[in-house]
Amino acid sequence: MKTTVLLVVALLAATACTSKEDLKKLIKENPEIITEAIEAHPEKFIDALNNAVKAAQEGQGKKREEDEKKALEESFNKPLEAEIRSDENFRGDKSAPITLIEYSDFECPFCSRGFNTVMELMSKYKGKIRFAYKHLPLSFHPQAMPASQYYEAIRLQSPEKAWEFHDEIYKNQRKLQNGEAFLKEVAKKLKVDMAKLAKDVKSEEVQKRIDADMAEAAKFGFQGTPGFLLNGIPVKGAYPTTHFDGLIEELKKRGKITL
Repeated sequence: MKTTVLLVVALLAATACTSKEDLKKLIKENPEIITEAIEAHPEKFIDALNNAVKAAQEGQGKKREEDEKKALEESFNKPLEAEIRSDENFRGDKSAPITLIEYSDFECPFCSRGFNTVMELMSKYKGKIRFAYKHLPLSFHPQAMPASQYYEAIRLQSPEKAWEFHDEIYKNQRKLQNGEAFLKEVAKKLKVDMAKLAKDVKSEEVQKRIDADMAEAAKFGFQGTPGFLLNGIPVKGAYPTTHFDGLIEELKKRGKITL
């Protein structure tokens, strides 16, 4: 109704030598002006309201697009710098020109899409891309944190088996509803040292690493999952492979990488 009143005020102001304050006072003292006008010409008011909403949405959309373009340009000029640990578990050539880092949640359905995209990129740019998995387990996914803890505990035994665990979880994500029983099942399948795993999974070392990943994700503005950094350029969401292709082409065009 407030929007309708404003439309009436604007209409009257445009057709008579009357100040807005006078019009507001007139309508406040005679509210029947609004109801009678709407009842007399309901279709005109609906059309005017719809047009106003459409214009507002288009304006917001244009501003959002401009803001995104500005942010992207800034990220090309000043890419975000993630911490690369001495024991970072990279998949692919460690000296590759393309670095893809994911902040992810093992239980998030969108992250399973992200997994598929990452695998496509690893295949398409084989030998030219390296990938690191970082943790952003969301509080409303009860199995996300335990899965992250298992990944890190397994990584302490074997980085290769940690990747196998990572792949197995995403390929069978629905089984996470079985809780820790499924995580143990996968670990046993990978033939890890179960006694050491039980000790490490709740260790301070494992939790500190996960907490550091989560803090870094928050610093970069990743609130949901998945979030990616492609050579420092943030990508928020499960975008298709073509989106990353476009960023890689732009990096090449700007002379940031050579493939």
